[in-house]
Amino acid sequence: MKLVRDILDKKKDIWSINANATVFDALVIMKDNDIGALIVTDDKGKVVGIMSERDYARKTALAGKSSKETLVREIMTPLESIHTVKPGNTIDECMVIVTGKHVRHLPVFDGTDLVGVISIGDIVKAKISEQEFLIEQLSNYIAGKYST
Repeated sequence: MKLVRDILDKKKDIWSINANATVFDALVIMKDNDIGALIVTDDKGKVVGIMSERDYARKTALAGKSSKETLVREIMTPLESIHTVKPGNTIDECMVIVTGKHVRHLPVFDGTDLVGVISIGDIVKAKISEQEFLIEQLSNYIAGKYST
């Protein structure tokens, strides 16, 4: 069974932005790096929240605010409201969270340290990979490639 740490082994970067930056600056970072969310930090580098495309759409664009004038802290989801996981959580546990809580990104904390962020796409890819391996093993068994 795959774990969150297995996904993180393939992901090296954690993209973040200061809470006092503009939403426009955050959108540029997300576009340039083809990501859907940024970790939000305070002036000391402490994690204070997450800003996602969904936050932008619902709290800026639909609210009639300007992304060049609105600050990230005004639309981010605060840390205490974020669903998080640990490196030892299973992919299945993550799937339950993203589907049950309707979130697309899960920050990964090892104790109090942020060690990564996984997306619903990462989780689905890991699950498909897991299923492909199982199908291959079963096919080999059925075809008699394993001797007893």
